[in-house]
Amino acid sequence: MKKNRTDFQSRLGKGRNKHYGLQQMETFFQLNDLTATKELLNSVMSYALKRNSWIKKEPSVIYQFHQAMRAFIRTGYFIILKEKKYIVNTKVEDVSPLVLGLLSEKEYQNPLLVFKKAFKEYSIKEFDYFISGMVYFSMGIYDKLPERNMINPYIHLIKMMDAAYLIVERKGKI
Repeated sequence: MKKNRTDFQSRLGKGRNKHYGLQQMETFFQLNDLTATKELLNSVMSYALKRNSWIKKEPSVIYQFHQAMRAFIRTGYFIILKEKKYIVNTKVEDVSPLVLGLLSEKEYQNPLLVFKKAFKEYSIKEFDYFISGMVYFSMGIYDKLPERNMINPYIHLIKMMDAAYLIVERKGKI
């Protein structure tokens, strides 16, 4: 009898469409609101760094968030690999600092720079380790805190979400 295994891993890059990464980002933002996702990321991060508390969310919500963030990171990496297909340079003359958020003016004009910088500093495995560690430490009380710097990957993730939203918005998909 043949065993049927369900593959829960992302099949990133297996699509035949040349705009596969953009479709994945569009789907991410259709299923996950940008502000709600950033708030959940912030609360998971803050609870992960507290010693005597845990997040009060339903574990299924946290698991879904974990899986969505993993897929988001892989899609961002895929977009960098296929960067020539996504020309998103936009000349913006006078941008309000409130619109920029954490992005610099160069990153606002070309959001792919955010992904390049993030994946130059951290690999996909390191981002996975970061997300898994944050979720692990936020769901219970532990004596030890995470052993690595958790702030830099957190900032990269926030900036990547803003940049991805800009890319999808400029392509007219939201």
